[in-house]
Amino acid sequence: MSEKILIVDDDRNICEILEFNLKNEGYDVVVAYSAEEALNKMLNEFAVILLDVMMDGMSGYKMAEMLRAEGNQIPIIFLTAKDAENDMLTGFSVGGDDYISKPFSIKEVIARVKAVVKRFNQSNGRKSRKLVFDNLVIDLEVKELMINNEKIALTKTEFEILVLLAENPERVYSRENMIGCLWKETPYVVERTVDVHITRLRKKMGEYGSMIVNRAGYGYRFISIKN
Repeated sequence: MSEKILIVDDDRNICEILEFNLKNEGYDVVVAYSAEEALNKMLNEFAVILLDVMMDGMSGYKMAEMLRAEGNQIPIIFLTAKDAENDMLTGFSVGGDDYISKPFSIKEVIARVKAVVKRFNQSNGRKSRKLVFDNLVIDLEVKELMINNEKIALTKTEFEILVLLAENPERVYSRENMIGCLWKETPYVVERTVDVHITRLRKKMGEYGSMIVNRAGYGYRFISIKN
């Protein structure tokens, strides 16, 4: 069965171009012309959402925030005419997995979609096991983080960062290392992107956030005991 992709953009010409080319790549494509329309669909059926930022009505950023607040971790690739670094970091901070500036090349969009879908499929293929650190439990089968028996909603990228660090405790990963491990098929990812995801991850981990330590000038590592 081919992966389903949801395109959310109020520009019908862009939707038509994206739909045509992604279907040619073998994807099952559904289009929504507003965030409100998209939220009425069965979102868990999709492998990835291509989400425009600036739309009439609800913005793409707001839609992403709502999905993450509800615990929906479907991968999101933002499409936007904004290309400033702060706008890109905003996209990541609200739970986006990737960010493409308009105007874009179709080849770039297809490459980004394939990379996100591949990462999703690889994470689904992990062995059934758990990483346990006191009352922090990382379930690699269902891709969930539990702290004090409470489920903590993480984006797919946040979960992958946590697993990378927790599977190799005490090892220091530079930002470049992490990009190479988690975004190796996604071009144009800057080191600041790693910091944004780490900051959000630590905040969600609460008292356990101190287990992710920044070694100034080197990178990040995971320690097995809370500070």
